[in-house]
Amino acid sequence: MAVIEGQSRPIQRLQLADSWRRAWRSGDWWRQLVLLAFLFFMFLPFIITFIISFKDIPQFDHAPFRVTFPLHPVNYVDAWRIVSRYIYNSLIASSASVIGMVILAAIAAWAFARYPFPGREIFFFGVLALLMVPGELTLIPAFLLVKTLGLLNTRWVLIAPYIAGGQVFAIFILRQFFEALPGEMFEAARIDGANEWQVFRHIGIPLSQSILGVVAIMHVLSTWNDIIWPLVTLSSDKLMTLTIGLYAFRTAYYTIWGPLMAGYVIASIPLIILFAFTSRLFVEGLSSGAIKM
Repeated sequence: MAVIEGQSRPIQRLQLADSWRRAWRSGDWWRQLVLLAFLFFMFLPFIITFIISFKDIPQFDHAPFRVTFPLHPVNYVDAWRIVSRYIYNSLIASSASVIGMVILAAIAAWAFARYPFPGREIFFFGVLALLMVPGELTLIPAFLLVKTLGLLNTRWVLIAPYIAGGQVFAIFILRQFFEALPGEMFEAARIDGANEWQVFRHIGIPLSQSILGVVAIMHVLSTWNDIIWPLVTLSSDKLMTLTIGLYAFRTAYYTIWGPLMAGYVIASIPLIILFAFTSRLFVEGLSSGAIKM
């Protein structure tokens, strides 16, 4: 096995060199250079964050963007000690809200796509109109609503609004997908005696797993990185999410940059793991023709 791997490496180098020669002769080399430059600048913030995460305060003040020695991996220990409980709170809020959002949005989108009722298009365009309303405009009314309901400083103050707010875009995407499915399958199931719920559960949901995954991933990203709503509605340290917990490394006079950047790296790990395991599902959902703007 080692001999085969050793022989394959020179072949790969020759293939890479041959591809560069073909690009140079065809005049496409500048496009590849531009793409490489865009790729470098896209990853540059992550590289800088990773470099700073190993610095102490004097090293950051002296050379903030260069690698300095000695490295301080203890920053990750300090960051984990503070942000671990906040990661737990963010996991609860994101996972609970994404489950509720996907279930309710799928049912509503199915009704808009496959169940004719009076005023269906009017209601659907009313839902679409909510996409044009910025979240900052509804911040105060939403706060007064959860205050009246007695949800402040509870987990439900995050979960319930996330479920409600995430449904609008999800309903739009899922309705487009359900409408594109061939109706003959559903009619055949109804002829065989299946009711509407059975058609939805056994045919509609299995066929829409890819787009449901896209909607779920986008919702998790938005809730995981949200800072305004938790900052407004939570004052208990036991319930605060990760985006607020990272402020523990900031004071009125200075910022502890090393542990702060280590906290950012730790905060990105769950999202990297999520996308690593669901990337195939995400690409399938985007390439299935479900998103039709």
